[in-house]
Amino acid sequence: MQTRCYAIAAAFIAALVAAPIACAQADQQHQVVRPGDLKWKDVPSLPQGAKVAVIEGDPNKEGFTTIRVKLPPNYKVPAHYHGTVERSTIIAGTLHIGMGEKFDEKKMTPMPPGTVLLMPPKMPHFASTKGEVIFQLNVQGPWTVTYINPADDPRTK
Repeated sequence: MQTRCYAIAAAFIAALVAAPIACAQADQQHQVVRPGDLKWKDVPSLPQGAKVAVIEGDPNKEGFTTIRVKLPPNYKVPAHYHGTVERSTIIAGTLHIGMGEKFDEKKMTPMPPGTVLLMPPKMPHFASTKGEVIFQLNVQGPWTVTYINPADDPRTK
């Protein structure tokens, strides 16, 4: 009997949580974004050569944002961190990533297509490519990039 009461209570709570989501989604149109629809732009917070395409949301404002990032071959991103949780999925190429406050190729892990990286806020990391890499970020905005060494920040050059 007690197990049945817990099951009913759990179902009731799940319905309460799901109802606002269902109502919010009812107002939205379904959206399809094909690769050819993406509008690639330079991103001032990353070293020259990186391009981003915003799929959903505004990375500079609060709220959920989906961003596609394209990095050229032989590219390096100095040690930095982000202010919110970052969820990255590698789509094409292999991104090499390392954790820490200094760029160190010996500490890097290759992330081939299909790899998902979940990173907590303020986790220092660095990255590099050998060939072109495309990955997708899903973040709760605003999306920020803070360099461990302020001299590495391309916005100050």
